[in-house]
Parts: sequence; structure tokens; C-alpha cells
Amino acid sequence: MSVFSVSNLRVRFGGVQAVRGVSFGVEAGRTLAIVGESGSGKSVSLLGATGLLPGTATVEGTALHRGRNLLRLPARDLRSVRGRDIGFVFQDPLSNLHPMKTIGEQVGEAISAHRRIASSVCRERVLALLDEVGIAAPASRLGDYPRHLSGGMRQRVMIAMAIALDPSLIVADEPTTALDVTIQASILDLLKRLQENHGTALIFVSHDLGVVSDIADDVVVMRHGQVVEQAPAGQIYTRPAEPYTRELLGAARFGKPRVMTRARPVATDAPLLVADGLARRFGKGRPVLDDVSFSVGEGEIVGLVGESGSGKSTIARLVAGLDRPDAGVISFRGKAYASPDLGGAAWDVKLRAAVQVVFQDPYASLNPRRRVGAILADPFLLYGERDKSRLHIKVRQLVADVELPLEVIERYPSQLSGGQRQRVAIARAIALEPSLVVADEPVSALDITTQARIIALLRRLRDRRGLSFLFISHDLGVIAELCDRVIVLENGHIVEAGPTERVFDRPEHPYTRRLIAAVPGQRRHAPVALAESIRQHV
Repeated sequence: MSVFSVSNLRVRFGGVQAVRGVSFGVEAGRTLAIVGESGSGKSVSLLGATGLLPGTATVEGTALHRGRNLLRLPARDLRSVRGRDIGFVFQDPLSNLHPMKTIGEQVGEAISAHRRIASSVCRERVLALLDEVGIAAPASRLGDYPRHLSGGMRQRVMIAMAIALDPSLIVADEPTTALDVTIQASILDLLKRLQENHGTALIFVSHDLGVVSDIADDVVVMRHGQVVEQAPAGQIYTRPAEPYTRELLGAARFGKPRVMTRARPVATDAPLLVADGLARRFGKGRPVLDDVSFSVGEGEIVGLVGESGSGKSTIARLVAGLDRPDAGVISFRGKAYASPDLGGAAWDVKLRAAVQVVFQDPYASLNPRRRVGAILADPFLLYGERDKSRLHIKVRQLVADVELPLEVIERYPSQLSGGQRQRVAIARAIALEPSLVVADEPVSALDITTQARIIALLRRLRDRRGLSFLFISHDLGVIAELCDRVIVLENGHIVEAGPTERVFDRPEHPYTRRLIAAVPGQRRHAPVALAESIRQHV
């Protein structure tokens, strides 16, 4: 019998039908994965079924938890079910943990909100929970705030809160999307172990069939608010019935990164960018970077990969001129522009145009109050273009270059999909025809099929314009598909570097081998041959 099931679930926002007659169920001790692209209705279905949507939503159908229809429960009763009988783990723990409350307080509240308990007993339970989810020395962490923890540790705290009262169901909505591969693997292992220990039913929401292949027993595939296909995981991964499921399988990454590029011939001329002996320290802690040296050639895509805290984004900020090194020097076409002694004055007009940045979150980096056309016109205006007709032509050409429809010019960022917003951010970065683009995790917040389209777009821009990229990512699969060379960072040091094919096929450093071993899709359901065949024909 299902612990939780929905039948003919429908969700409407005003005149927009977001979910159309969705049905599925999950039994105790089993994992149901719900997969699909952004906007497919995965999260909306679960939020609607558990009463977490705003009052503007209309939810119809049935959502049964242990025989009770949650859609007909009074608000007070529904609140008692959530947290006590149904635990939630969301994608961004930093947004879901209170920034002004300690970890101990927040995990304790997950218990005391539903059960009368002595403070001393509650403290012991909190310590036991933090220990169970793998927080080392939990007693020393009780007074920490979320900002003191890494992304993986914050997600473990969220899981501790979710399992605090031994719920019969855990809903994990994209719980590993923003995490690096080793932390992602440890979180998947943790969820599976907790499920086995407690007999909990688990609903795991993801856009990536590669990730859920390591954890799912059953899979529901959604698209445009409807269920396209649902079956046991083994059947989905070996005998997919629907073209859309095959498309998702073709975009997914299973096991060892699949290298799509070959090292470009090394130019005999001087490199475009040279970083020599970079060091950076924040406060009195250990150095974030220590004696880091690398180069980027003309028309080359160089990948920086490593776990969270390895120093990738610090390098991006230094190269982009958003920070200054404590030691070392960065040169562009032979001219030094970043060192402890050089400030903003080293950035002349030509250099500012030549080095551009694409950030991880396009919604945060685009002004929500301005239309796309105005956003894309800004670089030209800043560099003296005042003729309106020429400005209009240049903006339209940018939109065409990143393969967007011209009507987006009149839209606001909130009216675009995540992939469209990122294309606008890329368009803004290439407006002044730069030589180097620093791309800091530009696809990590996107679903797997949108990632594939953005990767293909970046490759085409390199080929058409001769652009060079310094591409930062925690996703080895993305690096393998896009980059000519790869640099592996661990704790602020370069531990391995070389052509992408060599690094992934014959890794020399134990840390690189550990990163590759942690890539999802190597354990339970990993149809590498099938996925490769699908990829060639979709």
C-alpha cells in the first residue's frame, strides 16, 4: 500500500493550468523519482499536494497520506502533518535555513514544534540527528549559524530537520543540484542509508536521469504539467517507451565524463592570459589560493574544476578584476593588470571590453526592472554608441547570435525561462566582442537539456568569434563536453592539469580519480550504452 499517493492532481494559477491530471504513489522503503525539465510541474505537483502553494493557486484532485486526503484537511491539521509525518529537503538550504538562528535552534524547533519535550532531551536528540547525518563533532556545531557551514553541511542540517520525527515520507526537491560531485554522492548515499534505517518512503525530484539512476526504484517522467511515462527504474533506463524519456536519457550523464572535445593545437604565439603564482587569503584562515599558475590560449576553452571551497570562483574574480591577489600577477596579451600593487587603474577601456563575465544565476545578474533590449544596449551605450538605429541593429544581432527569438527584446527577465535568461547574460558578455569570457558556473542552475543547449551555444560562439573561455564548474560532465584543457583544484592548489581527454581517461592524481568516481550514474541503473545510442539519434 502506498504511503503517499496523488490521483488526478490539477493545479491552476489564474487561467494557467500548471499541472494536468497527475497521478503517482510511493510505498514505504522505496524511492520514487520525479524527473523532467524546468517548468514540467514536478515541484508544483508536490507543493500543491502538501498544501505549500500560495492562496492564488487552485488545487484539485486527491493527495492521500496514510489514507487521509491532505487537500481536505484543515490548515492546522495539515501543518501538523508537515514536518511530523512528511519531511522536506529543498534545493537551496541557505534560503530555507533561518540566517539569524543557530543550527542547534533550528533542528531543535523541528522537534519541539510538534512534540512537547524537555530541553535537555531535545538537545541530545539534536546531537544524535547531526551525528546521524554526518556532521563531525556535532556539539561544537550547535552554536554555528548557516553562514558558517559549507553547502554540503547545510544540506545535511536540512536532512536532519526532515528526519527529526521519523516521518513516513521525505520529499527531496532537487537536493543536490548546486552541490559538487563528491558532496552530491555523499548526500545521495546519506538519503539512501537513512531510508533503509528508518523504512521511510522517499520522493526525489530532479531534472537529471543520471543523478536519480543511483537512487530511484521507480521513475515518473513529467512534461508540460503531465505524466509522460512512469515505470520501475530498470524499465525506464533500459526500455524507455516515450521519445521524451529517450531525449532526457540522451542528455543525461552516466559514469565517467564523456569527453566531446579534443585538445586544440597549442598556439606558438604567446598565450592570451597568463596567471603566475597567484595567492589569496581571506582573514586569518588558510589561503584560498596558494601559488596557482595557468594560461589560456587564443580561442581555447580551459575548464577549472574542483569541490566547493577549492578556489575556483576566487580565480574567476581575480581574472575578471573583481578582486586583487595577495601575491602573483595576471597578464593579458603580455600586459600585467592584476597584482598586489596594481589597482583598478590597470584596467583601461580596452581591457574592460576584452574580459567579460557570465555568472551562475542569470536572474540575480540581470536587472529585473529593465527589459532585455535595454539590458543588452547598456554595453554599447557605455562605450559611446548613441545612434539609435545602429543601437537597435546591434541589439537585434546579439539576440540572434545567442539564438533567441527577437520578441525577447521587449520582455523582462522574469518573463523568460532559466535557459533564456542565461542566453541574455551571455549576449551581454559578448556585446563588445571580448577576447576572453570568464564563465563562473553558468549552467549549474539549469536543467540537463538546457545545459546541453547552452554548452553547444558556447562552443559555436568560440568557433564563430574565436572567443576564449575560462569555464568554472563543479560538474565534470560539463567540463568534459566543452573544454579543451582542464585544471583540477584542491584546497587552493592545482593538483592536475592537461588536455581534457587525458585527464579524464588517465587521471594521475588521487583527487582527480576521486572526483571522477563520484560522478553520478555508476551504480544502480546506468545504461551507458543505451544513453549513448539515444544521444546519437535524438
